[in-house]
Amino acid sequence: MIIIGEKINGTIPSTAKAIAERDEDYVRNLARQQTEFGAEYLDVCAGTAPDIERETLAWLVSLVQDTVDTKLCIDSADVDVILETLPLAKRPGLINSVSDEHGKCEKLFPKVADSEWNIIALTCDNNGISTDPAVKFQIAVTIMEKAKSFGIREDRMFLDPLVTTLSTTPDSLLAFNQTLRNIKEKYPAAHITSGLSNISFGMPSRKSINQQFLALAMGAGMDSAIMDPTSRDMRTALYATDALLGNDKHCRRYLNAYRKGVIGVQK
Repeated sequence: MIIIGEKINGTIPSTAKAIAERDEDYVRNLARQQTEFGAEYLDVCAGTAPDIERETLAWLVSLVQDTVDTKLCIDSADVDVILETLPLAKRPGLINSVSDEHGKCEKLFPKVADSEWNIIALTCDNNGISTDPAVKFQIAVTIMEKAKSFGIREDRMFLDPLVTTLSTTPDSLLAFNQTLRNIKEKYPAAHITSGLSNISFGMPSRKSINQQFLALAMGAGMDSAIMDPTSRDMRTALYATDALLGNDKHCRRYLNAYRKGVIGVQK
């Protein structure tokens, strides 16, 4: 399971405050904690007004790289901002993200085709986010074929079927998992990822919903998640699910994590 740490994101109020105040210690701590608890990538998102996004993202990238060696996930809705930020990274990581909207793929893909940057692709287009698995799948196919036309390997792509909120779409998980299965059948080397907390927005006991979503989506084949690796409950759900799916020989990772106090019920 590929963990993308979600905490260095200016859309989170506490992180937004730290970014506004240029609180280096706070951001460094987020980078260290998420790395310590297994994040393979650290999502770095300014979440600021467009006129200061480039400068803010550059500051975050420099600060995080000065703190840990973890690969970065450069996060912006603006492809131009992403392209300007990539040269600041010490090594290739993840791009978050493209979609089939407004020529984003055509702008990004030729610039990174010959690199080792991996790419998160969202299953939405100029018509927005669909709740229909067939529509989501077709958008995924369109994006994957565009990537293929530029020579981008299938395994460099992280498809996000964009789970909708449970409070407004009761079958959101079912639609997500159906889209996931369809994508994996056609593109078995592609990765599937998701922003876990999106499904629980507006619901009570959000962490419980996020845990169950993680487990059920992993069961359907999701192999990556944008999540909070510092959450003991989420780590426990991840290790337990991995063991239950037969991906943890003799439950070694689960047992080692339990012995180290990394997972389990907090005493």
